[in-house]
Amino acid sequence: MKYILTSLLALTLFISCNSDKEKSSEQQETDYTVENEKEITDYIAKNKLTAVKSDTGLYYVINEPGTGKQPTATSNVTVVYKGYYSNGNVFDQSKPEGLSFGLNQVIKGWTEGIPHFKEGGSGILLVPSHLGYGSFDSNGIAGGSVLIFDVKLIKVN
Repeated sequence: MKYILTSLLALTLFISCNSDKEKSSEQQETDYTVENEKEITDYIAKNKLTAVKSDTGLYYVINEPGTGKQPTATSNVTVVYKGYYSNGNVFDQSKPEGLSFGLNQVIKGWTEGIPHFKEGGSGILLVPSHLGYGSFDSNGIAGGSVLIFDVKLIKVN
């Protein structure tokens, strides 16, 4: 009898601790959708951009569509890019010869956005946080950040 009561108490504590952990991680997750949308649309208006919004919330601007091969979400590509925040502060930039990677190995905003261009194409990706690094800090990028990328698709490898 003592064993059963002890087991039930331990089980109850285990379940309540796990549900508390789940709740605390859910509480830490923040939805920046409304703030990101406003920041992106304000940036578009301020810079007089003509942007297209996808169903996921990604905005993109095609400055030059390109004429070569068009990548898919799983293609390996070479891209020249500059990444910055809406205030203009640069957080990352490729070398002039570009950087090669698989589109299935990067943030969702790139996986979705780069295939809008053909080789030689260029434009801007305006990435809300849920398609970037989410609501948590990552590699010096603050959680909830809108990320803006000037991109040029050099090659579909």
